[in-house]
Amino acid sequence: MRYTIKNEVLTVGIDSMGAEVKSVIKDGREYMWCGDAKCWGRTSPVLFPFVGSVKDGVYRTNGREYPMGQHGFARDMEFELADRSEDMISFTLASNDETLARYPYEFRLTITYRLNGNALSVEWKVENPSDKEMYFSIGAHPAFECPLEGESKNGYKFKFDTDGDKEYFLLDGGTLDKTKSYTLPVKDGYAVITDDMFDRDALIAEGAQAREISLCDPDGRAYVTVRTDAPLFGLWSPAGKNAPFVCIEPWYGRCDASDFDGELKDREYSNTLEAGESFCAGYTVEFV
Repeated sequence: MRYTIKNEVLTVGIDSMGAEVKSVIKDGREYMWCGDAKCWGRTSPVLFPFVGSVKDGVYRTNGREYPMGQHGFARDMEFELADRSEDMISFTLASNDETLARYPYEFRLTITYRLNGNALSVEWKVENPSDKEMYFSIGAHPAFECPLEGESKNGYKFKFDTDGDKEYFLLDGGTLDKTKSYTLPVKDGYAVITDDMFDRDALIAEGAQAREISLCDPDGRAYVTVRTDAPLFGLWSPAGKNAPFVCIEPWYGRCDASDFDGELKDREYSNTLEAGESFCAGYTVEFV
């Protein structure tokens, strides 16, 4: 079911399937990718309880193996409406027989969207209601229109709140190739986007290299800014499709490295919740 929240600046459409933001409109302009399956059939999925892929499509925990697709399962599940006002909405997803067969941990995931002027905040709360530890990742995958007009991303820019070149890794068959890193040149905080930037899939940056990433027009004017405390981020657009959008993705977790053979609890950047504890994180997007 589609819901709408709004204030004097923004009108935001959110679907209860996946609790996914589908539209953000300001001054009559749409800022989010439309979800056309010709390029990518999603708009802003939540990634839970995995970010990225597990090696060979299987992960291990407590001595057992479980198959798992890319980015977990929350994005493909119906969330329940928990709370709603004109400028706020909250959804929940709780573990059930279906999820426990694929991921043997009880959980309650609450996603809350709030408007404040020209900003949309996204708040994640993961609760562990069981009597044992749980391990999980969570992340965002919002796709923003780029270019705003025209046919090419060439000349558009990322702007970071930290100067200096950014180190990133690439995927190898869905897992992270840690044998070689690459450099994204940054000058005066800006990195120029080119149509071939994503020809080898997502750019994955570890180590909290930026807390604020803006999408800018060729003149360097920011029109979307993502703020986050996440330890990783991804930058992505589909390879070879000339897709008119770019994703800026805050992640608390990532895919397996290509040489990883451990259990779920041993995954790099995995999060651990003790029995009865909760984890709170999120990000904010400002639209100009």
